[in-house]
Amino acid sequence: MIIGGGLAGLACGVALADHGLRCHVFEAAGRLGGRASSWQDETTGDTVDIGPHIVHSEYHNMLAFLRRLGTEHLVTWQPGKVLALSSKPRPVHLRHAPLPPPLSLVPSALPAPGLTMLDNLSMARVGWSGMLFHEADVARLDGISAEHYLRDKGVSERMIDWWWRFAAMVVTNVPLERCSAASLMRIHALLSNARGLHFGFGAVGLAELYAEQATRIITAAGGSVSVGAPVAGFTGGERVDGIVLADGTRLAGDVVSALPPTALKDIVPPAWRTLAPFGQLPAFEPSPYICVYLWFDRAFGVERFWSHLYSPQRLNYDFYDLRQIRAGWQGRPTVICSNIIHSHRAHHLGDDEIVQATLRELAEGAPAAAQARLVHARVHRVPMAIPCPVTGFEAARPATGSPVPGLVLAGDWVRTHLPCTMESAVKSGFMAAERVLAGRGVQARLAIPVRPFDGLTWLLRKLARVPASPDPAARP
Repeated sequence: MIIGGGLAGLACGVALADHGLRCHVFEAAGRLGGRASSWQDETTGDTVDIGPHIVHSEYHNMLAFLRRLGTEHLVTWQPGKVLALSSKPRPVHLRHAPLPPPLSLVPSALPAPGLTMLDNLSMARVGWSGMLFHEADVARLDGISAEHYLRDKGVSERMIDWWWRFAAMVVTNVPLERCSAASLMRIHALLSNARGLHFGFGAVGLAELYAEQATRIITAAGGSVSVGAPVAGFTGGERVDGIVLADGTRLAGDVVSALPPTALKDIVPPAWRTLAPFGQLPAFEPSPYICVYLWFDRAFGVERFWSHLYSPQRLNYDFYDLRQIRAGWQGRPTVICSNIIHSHRAHHLGDDEIVQATLRELAEGAPAAAQARLVHARVHRVPMAIPCPVTGFEAARPATGSPVPGLVLAGDWVRTHLPCTMESAVKSGFMAAERVLAGRGVQARLAIPVRPFDGLTWLLRKLARVPASPDPAARP
């Protein structure tokens, strides 16, 4: 029994089906996909996502999953330009130069407006720490904020304000002063030390990449996938031996929970709340976001993917031109999707106010948008993008195995040694499948570990004899 029909649950179900197990997936919502779901906008007929998601070239578990489903080709890649930043008086275009990591992005970042050479040099100690980052550092860094850590490393205030406040919001979904230094440094190490890392976007709706395809594989193996089927609890005493659906139906079997912590805490029995990690579930704080879709009457010039830098008054960060992303949309008028991340500052605003603010911020980075007429808008208010990686978050992430026999945990929030992303969700699903199979005497290698770093970082780590990080997916 798999509770949750998002990426983690479906990845687990496909992996188990491929090994001959009959899996039954139960999704409380009316559609599959969880926090990476899609549906058809009723006004335009376009498939839209709950919000825009990014993949990148180091998402090895996610890409392996799509390859298994036959949809890997349905990703629009942006290999030439990593990201455009809408800074004043001129934008900054981050591109890889023909230099080894972590230096490849440095030439395009050096001319950033408002920063001096001393500001750039102040990044040296953080860059060095990122090159030597090891999972053993997580326990030491998790209890301090990223803001405190950067100041301790000598990063200038201008660089903190220009780059790191932006980076914390867009990659960790929390403000810098609340972010775990361990969470931010892990992401910094992963993104800066891979050769030619580049981003990609779904050429179709997110759920169209995997939901129907995974369902076919699971049902072909004798299993089932049910939507609108919330699970109310577990059966058994000291061991989980099944689940209870909200309608009272009892089903027997071992269980994988692929629920986020905010949902899992509502169905665990009181007796478990003295056990780690179940007693910690209420402490996982959701990071909400608001996604805005804008349909215009004409095509206009805009970057495929760009972002505003941080400011306290800023609502939107990422902007995406779906006309340049979705397959078959190239001849259409422009459709923009944007993200208001950690969106508490916008919760008091109505949808019309949010749309008007988004139009103003869009025109800051794409002036031609001011000449176009808005024909349709849609605002999605999403309670949780990811759990907030605040100080102490990494220590609270549980292992895949739970302290209760018969129950295995999956989800982007478990201890995958990755940030909470689609990659972490799929990897956790594969790790959960490995544990289920191991309980049946089958040793399978499904989850793909984080790849060793490239370039100068690889050489430095070799000279410094930095051991490989203890990735839970790694094998001897």
